Amino acid sequence: MTNTGSFSIPATMQAMVTMGHGDMSQMVFQESWPCPTPAAGEVLIQVGACGLNNTDVNTRAGWYSKAVSGATTASGHETIDENDPSWGGAPITFPRIQGADVCGKIVAVGTGVDPARLGQRILSDCWLRDTDEPTNKNKTGYFGSERDGGFAQYTVMPDRNAIAVTSPLSDAELATFSCSYSTAEGMLGRAQVSDKDTVLIPGASGGVGSALVQLATYRRARVIAMTSQGKEAELMALGADKVVPRAAISAGEALPAALATALAAENITVIADVVGGPAWPALLDCLQRGGRYTCSGAIAGPMVELDLRTLYLRDLTFTGSTVIDLDVMPRLVSYIEAGVVKPLLAATYPLAELHQAQTEFIAKKHIGNIVVCP
Repeated sequence: MTNTGSFSIPATMQAMVTMGHGDMSQMVFQESWPCPTPAAGEVLIQVGACGLNNTDVNTRAGWYSKAVSGATTASGHETIDENDPSWGGAPITFPRIQGADVCGKIVAVGTGVDPARLGQRILSDCWLRDTDEPTNKNKTGYFGSERDGGFAQYTVMPDRNAIAVTSPLSDAELATFSCSYSTAEGMLGRAQVSDKDTVLIPGASGGVGSALVQLATYRRARVIAMTSQGKEAELMALGADKVVPRAAISAGEALPAALATALAAENITVIADVVGGPAWPALLDCLQRGGRYTCSGAIAGPMVELDLRTLYLRDLTFTGSTVIDLDVMPRLVSYIEAGVVKPLLAATYPLAELHQAQTEFIAKKHIGNIVVCP
């Protein structure tokens, strides 16, 4: 039985619905899409805002398929393997409402959910977990991928995925946090970053990169940010101790030497990377003996060249970081409520203009994150 209090669930809603893998034409704005209702253990969220993230783009484009070797493109990829086009290496069902980073309000609850939750403001925990084995990474899904997400006026999620938040920030500001900041916190935890570390962050102006700057600073690590020209002041304001403009270390034969010059006085113990691409070998050469490399993305391309001698002779540790630990999202919300981290809202678009929002997101000219509002 659904408890709605005084709220009446509408029959239909507006939603941006992804019809299949491909370019942005696959995302179709629907004026009268069926509004979901919460099943047992679920809550219905009236979406205030939903942030964009790389997972939405990669899934729509089919980039996760091993048949794709280049960077994600706005137009999608001509050749994908339909057996492994999602983050989890398995097919997903279409039509699908994407969008993982929801801020909104609980307006209805399913059987077994405390009615006191009605009216609560929430952030989404994007990771869908098995009720009996919540730590089993093989039994996880992602909100907006394995089930419908937040690019709509309303969305349904498991009760445990709706984390109550108390904050003076706007819905749009809060919608910048869920994916990017939990990813960043997961990476830093996986690499065991502490105040003894110097962390190099390629792509530091993006959603995850800017979150890494703030969260590594909070751990009292020394932070070296890499970014495109013109973004230095903003990253220093976030806590970066040093900013290396990418223009000074453009890709090519001179990259290793240019990086070595830019980082000559730095003892890089950790690289927290979501970029990958052609510069990867030169980045790895910056790590000190016993250093750690942690990765949660490859926006510049997933295929990199590794000299195994660099790995084993320098005693390096590599960690992939995707499924976050159970304590990451509650800890992140506590940071938000305490003002430890700040939102970086680059732009806000109406939901109907998601194509334009995603085009800007892919261009990576912004700092922070982009959000759509129903």
